[in-house]
Amino acid sequence: MSESLNRQLADLHAERVATWAPAALQVNINQRQRLVDEAPGKDFVKVGDVLEPFTLLKVEGGELNRELLLADGPAVLIFFRFAGCPACNIALPYYQRQLYPRLRELGVPLIAVSPQVPERLVEIKTRHNLELQVASDPDNTLGRSLGVLYSFDEASRKAALTKGKGIGETTGTGTWELPQPTVVVIAKDGRVVFTQVSPDWLVRTEAEPVLRVVEQLLGQAPLPIAI
Repeated sequence: MSESLNRQLADLHAERVATWAPAALQVNINQRQRLVDEAPGKDFVKVGDVLEPFTLLKVEGGELNRELLLADGPAVLIFFRFAGCPACNIALPYYQRQLYPRLRELGVPLIAVSPQVPERLVEIKTRHNLELQVASDPDNTLGRSLGVLYSFDEASRKAALTKGKGIGETTGTGTWELPQPTVVVIAKDGRVVFTQVSPDWLVRTEAEPVLRVVEQLLGQAPLPIAI
C-alpha cells in the first residue's frame, strides 16, 4: 500500500483529540468546518483558468516568475500555510518523498508556496532538508488571485492571541490571512490543468492524482508510486 498523506493527517488529529484541551480542539475543528461549509460558494481557481504573470521569492534569495517556471513545460505549485504549521510539516516531507523524485525525472518544477516572509519560511526547508523549492508569495498576491485565501475567524484569533501573537506576526504579513492548502498544475501555456483546494487543512491532496495528470500532460507512461 502506498504512503497516504491523509492517514498521517488523521493521526495528527487523533493525537490532538487525545492531548488538547477540549475547548481549544473545538475552536480548531469549528474553523476547519466553517471553511468546508463555505467552500461551495467560493470562486476558487479552476481547470481552464489562465494564470496571470506572478512573481515568488525563493527562500534562498532571488525570484521565480511564471515565465521562468513554465519555460520548459508544466509546473506544480503547492500552497501551504506557514513554516510552523504542524500539518504542513507532515505534508511537505510527504510531497518531497512522493512527488518530487518523479517530477524531477520529468523536468517539472515543484514549488511549495506560502505567504510567510522568506527569512522565516526557510525554516521548513532546512528543518526537513527539502530539495523541492520553497517560495514566498508576497502579500498573498498569487493566492488571492486564485481565490484560495481565508481569514481566521474570531474564535481562532482569540485563541492565537492567548498563546502570544497573531498569525500575521508569525508570517510577517501583518494580516490574519492564509492560503487554504491547494495544489495547482500549470501547463506550459499558463493554463490550469489540475487544481484541488483543501478548505480543511487536515485533508490534503495525495501525490498520485497529481503525478497522473502531469504524466498524461507530457505523454509519459505512469510509474508506480513509491511505497
